Amino acid sequence: MRTYDLDDEVVIVIGSGPGGATLAHQLGLRGYRVVVLEAGPWIRNEEFVNDDNQAFEQLSWLDPRLATGSWTLATDFPSLPAWNGRCVGGTAVLWTGLCPRFHAHEFRALSTYGPVPGATLQDWPLGRADLDAYYDEAERAIGVTHRHGKRPLPANNNYKVLAAGARRLGYRHVATGPYAGNAEPYDGRPASIQDGFNSQGDRTGSKWSPLVREIPRAIATGNVELRTESQAVQITLGADGLADGVVYADAAGSLHRQRASVVAVAANSIETPRLLLLSAERRHPDGLANSSGQLGRNYMRHTTGVVHGQFARPVHHYRGENMAGLLRDEARHDPARGFVGGYYLEIISQGLPSFVTFARPGAWGREYTEVIEAYTRTASLWICGEDMPQQGNAVTLSSTLVDRLGLPAPEVHYDDHPNDVAMRDHATGRAEAIFRAAGAERVLTSPPMPSGHNLGTARMSADPAEGVVNEFGQAHDVPNLFVSDGSVFPTGAAANPTLTIVALVLRQAENLARLLDARAVPAR
Repeated sequence: MRTYDLDDEVVIVIGSGPGGATLAHQLGLRGYRVVVLEAGPWIRNEEFVNDDNQAFEQLSWLDPRLATGSWTLATDFPSLPAWNGRCVGGTAVLWTGLCPRFHAHEFRALSTYGPVPGATLQDWPLGRADLDAYYDEAERAIGVTHRHGKRPLPANNNYKVLAAGARRLGYRHVATGPYAGNAEPYDGRPASIQDGFNSQGDRTGSKWSPLVREIPRAIATGNVELRTESQAVQITLGADGLADGVVYADAAGSLHRQRASVVAVAANSIETPRLLLLSAERRHPDGLANSSGQLGRNYMRHTTGVVHGQFARPVHHYRGENMAGLLRDEARHDPARGFVGGYYLEIISQGLPSFVTFARPGAWGREYTEVIEAYTRTASLWICGEDMPQQGNAVTLSSTLVDRLGLPAPEVHYDDHPNDVAMRDHATGRAEAIFRAAGAERVLTSPPMPSGHNLGTARMSADPAEGVVNEFGQAHDVPNLFVSDGSVFPTGAAANPTLTIVALVLRQAENLARLLDARAVPAR
């Protein structure tokens, strides 16, 4: 792997998840010198541990965080508002792999839904037509099933329960994908062996993640250096107001500063605004790129919840891929249901330790043991719906909690919007009806789990007064500063976000390269 000196002027990419790794790979292919700063270690596929508890400790971002607000996580898991990866490949190492595209109307939420009291809806400054070619490119890179001639995955029992119940109720759009795990060998990765629980890391490498594709290929260009256990703590600006470097802490806590021509932040929708807030200075007293006051605001995490159906005979929902299937019919805008936006119902399976942790937080005694005893007879559905952006749902710097470096930890405040509650209630009812139609003897619900889909907090906008970055993720206030993750979403849509993040960054990389080639970015 090529290495650079701290005084070398490079493009710095902060984070090696789907956004950061995609940007580094694309820039490396185009000949630009890139340093990727990853806060976590490089964990090889063969080092993954197929045990929920050990895998959680091995892969997760466990630095101090605080959940506040009326959401159930503030009570159930106040120190774990989100579940993110802290390793090379980021959260995609433990993601579940579903890859639906956004619908066209979801890029025009304000125009489509109209003003929603209490919500800060905006239209995106780009539309579905602007992303379709990049969706195609992202799907081919990821190897998404059901797309471009890719075979679908075989159905596991959890999916068969969903499909049977859904079709008896008249639903039409039920499938085992689009999914990011291979049904057959593709792009140097083997076919899935249907071993379940790839949220513990996929030992075989059949599931796409930057760990198995973008990072090795970026390094192979000879232009990209990956520095692990290197946590960015400050972006510095020169006298001209442009980003000129990044200060980062190594594994021992020692600080270093890498000189930069361009900085791209892809640290997820909690750590990205935190870093920009930590980088406040006299010209940007409220944080970098925050003249709009929108940095950290409009945090979204999808309207979620889990519904379980208990059956007379074993389902063994943990066999096969753990989220390889969804129902799409409800992912539409139909205000006659009592809310705007839509949702997916997606199969979900968990290892027994995770299942008993999240199925009934705080339960004990017979109520608890009955859930555990029914584990092998249980099928589960996860709700994934469009939640409303709100000004008060925000990531800020805690005044009481610090991390290992003594820096303010992120405080994640979230209140459900009435639209979110109405959507969750509707989705829960439909999931229960599906399980009943499939023959469930008992149906129970679980509250939302720590957020895996963290969105917003550095929203894109055409007007600099209304957002943090433009349609290419370029900061309105600091022209050589970019955001390359789900922070840029003005609204969350109903779909799982990873495919859209990759598509946006492919478009960003193309534009950034064009600007750099034309010397139109005021790079240092």
